[in-house]
Amino acid sequence: MAKLGYEFKDSQLLERALSHRSVGAKNNERLEFLGDSIVNFVIAESLFERFPKLKEGELSQMRAQLVKGKTLAEIAREFELGGYLKLGQGEMKSGGFRRESILADTVEALIGAIYLDSDMLQCRERVLSWYHTRLEAIASKSSHKDAKTTLQEILQAQKKALPVYTLIETSGEDHQQHFQVACEIAGLPNCMGEGGNRRSAEQAAAAAAIELIENSQ
Repeated sequence: MAKLGYEFKDSQLLERALSHRSVGAKNNERLEFLGDSIVNFVIAESLFERFPKLKEGELSQMRAQLVKGKTLAEIAREFELGGYLKLGQGEMKSGGFRRESILADTVEALIGAIYLDSDMLQCRERVLSWYHTRLEAIASKSSHKDAKTTLQEILQAQKKALPVYTLIETSGEDHQQHFQVACEIAGLPNCMGEGGNRRSAEQAAAAAAIELIENSQ
């Protein structure tokens, strides 16, 4: 596991992180829960610092692209994690070591395990190291279209009807309102977005819709 760039002090944490729920009660689901939150925070923080001029919806779109299951599974394959997974007999026979969802969950579990084995500083360093090329690639783009524009282009390319944005709820005081918006696309579940104004909520909903479309392809 040298490719991780981290040596565990507690080998049991590493073993737990690599154990799919099919092996029994001592599996990585709780570590995955923790790691999911950490990777979302670290990537959000990095994007916030890298792109001071981008708005919430644009940052949400970029984060969704980086933390989605497909990207996490790509990282797992780079580390060749499939060969280290601990799977039950059923998952072994069905090729679980190649399954995208299992690989993605394992990367999140490893992040959670590293956090428990060390501290947030070291964990953050590992996440940023694992994501370095992807963060650089996203930073090198000359322009960043907002999520609503990107979603519109995706749907037009697929010859589908454009999305409809519906305001679901407005809450909070006049000076600090919170908006919830649904993005409705024919043939897909509604995607929700929230923000401090209607525009940012629509951008967040569009970013969620883009992630849904990409994960279904």
